[in-house]
Amino acid sequence: MIMKKAILTIPLSTALLFPAAHIASAHEGHMHGDAKKTSSSQEVSNKATDLRAALDQLFSEHAYLAVITMQKGIDGSKDFDQAAAALNENTNDLSDAIASVYGKKAGKQFKDIWSSHIGYFVDYVQATAKNDEAGKKKAMKQLDQYRLKQADMLDQATDGRLKASELEEGLKMHVNELLRAFDSYTEKDFDTTYETVRKSIHHMFEVGKGVSWAITDQFPGKFDQKSVDTPAADLREDLNYLFSEHLALAVVAMQKGNDGSKDFDQAAAALNENTNDLSDAIASVYGKDAGKQFKTIWSSHIGYLVDYVKADASGDEKAKEKAVKDLDAYRMKQAKFLDQATDGRLKAADLEAGLKTHIDELIKTYTSYHQGEYDQLYPTVREAYGHMFMIGQDVATAIVDQHPELFKSKMPNEMPKTGMGGTAGPLGMSYEAFAGMIASLILAVGAAGAFFFIRRKTSNSKS
Repeated sequence: MIMKKAILTIPLSTALLFPAAHIASAHEGHMHGDAKKTSSSQEVSNKATDLRAALDQLFSEHAYLAVITMQKGIDGSKDFDQAAAALNENTNDLSDAIASVYGKKAGKQFKDIWSSHIGYFVDYVQATAKNDEAGKKKAMKQLDQYRLKQADMLDQATDGRLKASELEEGLKMHVNELLRAFDSYTEKDFDTTYETVRKSIHHMFEVGKGVSWAITDQFPGKFDQKSVDTPAADLREDLNYLFSEHLALAVVAMQKGNDGSKDFDQAAAALNENTNDLSDAIASVYGKDAGKQFKTIWSSHIGYLVDYVKADASGDEKAKEKAVKDLDAYRMKQAKFLDQATDGRLKAADLEAGLKTHIDELIKTYTSYHQGEYDQLYPTVREAYGHMFMIGQDVATAIVDQHPELFKSKMPNEMPKTGMGGTAGPLGMSYEAFAGMIASLILAVGAAGAFFFIRRKTSNSKS
């Protein structure tokens, strides 16, 4: 199962015509059961939900790469140019996506405006490095002007479906989060840094939902009249968020560990908080023992990756080999766990291959960084980030397939509240509320005896 950047590189217009083709190419080694007839609200993957996932990936990746690039810039890191190049590639992909829907002229307009705010962030970083308060204020003023232009462009493109006034607020949140993550980093307030990093990534999933809703509402015929705002689509997004954030934070923590950075502990803590979110969700359904079981298995592969980094730094080849063997043992346990939990919907053999891809990608990002092969590093980071969206889709598919009755809903008649402005909805909420929402959703599924991670032994004995 090798992620081939299909979502990143295929224009959305092509993806709309052939939604299954690009997903299949990216799912080699993943589970795929027999096709079943489902209602629109129960479809994890269709033209509309695939669009939402694609935009979620690109917008959230933007926030992640922006944080990384700003840190690299202020630190004077050797890989700053490559990090900035990856951020620009993300901009190109977003612009191509806009062009595939609204035409080349609109794509260019979007690129010019979107690129400008990245440039203003760079200006802010450079001014900070020079202790140039006037330069910082100028960059902030330009960022304010940017958000007005971006909001107006999207308002016009969507025929008012995305309101400029609300977009301005949503973009202000995005800008402020990135600036806060950067300022706290320079002030060595690393707890605030990584708390804000998590919020900034999460917020962009709300943006992806809002923009995808506007597009599908504007061109319903191109999306088979399907909605992006369904329980199944929300579940897919929630899982995509947690899995992709895991990857993002793991890459950061491994680099910080390699460098002996002062913020390593906080980066690792953020990664552990991501694990806790998943584990708490399990515990909310099956109790502390089940949550502990999941946490033990999931946490183990993070620990083994840390072991690998430490062994590599010390030149201990035997310890490196042991870490690799431990990671192999982990993926077997995790695969078996998920296979049993989903009654075989997620096949152990396929899961083992998928987890191997995940582990191999993480090790490759670390090795590339450690050896200074930065041109190879960031394409791998982007590929690995995209791969986690495939995992999210597969796990969501298994859940919905097990209990489709829990994902019935009517198609909404108006824009969902997504946090594009000052509103709050399924994902338009504070981060603190997010974990509770996830737990509630999982509790609803678990109450009927169907969540993806674990299946009670009593059910096994009865089958």
